[in-house]
Amino acid sequence: MHNAVAVVTGAGSGIGRATAHSLARRGARVVVTDIDRDRAGTVAGELGERGVAAVCDVTSLDDLRAVRDLALDRFGRVDVVMNNVGILAVGPVEDIPLDAWQRVIDVNLLGIVRSNLVFLPLLLDQGSGHVVNTASTAGLLPYGFGQMPYTATKHAVVGLSESLALYLRPRGIGVSCLCPAGVATNILEQVTFYGETSPPQGPDTPVLDPTTVGELVADGITDNRFLILTAPEIDDELRERGADVDAYLSRLIKEVMQTRSTGSD
Repeated sequence: MHNAVAVVTGAGSGIGRATAHSLARRGARVVVTDIDRDRAGTVAGELGERGVAAVCDVTSLDDLRAVRDLALDRFGRVDVVMNNVGILAVGPVEDIPLDAWQRVIDVNLLGIVRSNLVFLPLLLDQGSGHVVNTASTAGLLPYGFGQMPYTATKHAVVGLSESLALYLRPRGIGVSCLCPAGVATNILEQVTFYGETSPPQGPDTPVLDPTTVGELVADGITDNRFLILTAPEIDDELRERGADVDAYLSRLIKEVMQTRSTGSD
């Protein structure tokens, strides 16, 4: 990691900020990008000479190209790209309008597609590097029916990342997919609510500090690990789901029905 150059989107707070710090502590130089100029500048300032800030909206190819050019001008190369931006639309699926779906897909999924178009040619030309895509446990398990646009895009990010691993790893480029469970971030700032919302479903997992997750990401890059989880409980869920998906869904459906029945008493 020493003297590697990392680009982290959504690095002005939360997991992105924590990962930027973890990478810098290990000797990397970090291009801290965020749609919020002040937040990006603050985090880059925290990293000192190892950080540089850039405003980046991942729905803009021009913004991503500008980040690439800044990294090359300032540090001469790009070694790690972390695609970390995500937004949510929350509510019953029948109440979430099409434009909300389009916005979530544009940011959460097509933001990574744009990043690939901008940064993968560099990594392929040098035959080395690492890509980290932030998905979610909502991209591995079916609990997120109260936030279906987010859930759909995060499942897509997992599938995209798996296929990227098959494509890129034989070419010397690592791929990791971060699937966090509970993490204390400010993601609620990126949530739009529609209709009546239901309480979140899912395994009972601890809420981690972003610093812990940032270290997990840095370790995952160093170890060239594909799936980066933040809660061991998710492993058990994945095994159960993999063993018999119909039985697994039947169990979850019963639990949802019991919850609704209890709530209506």
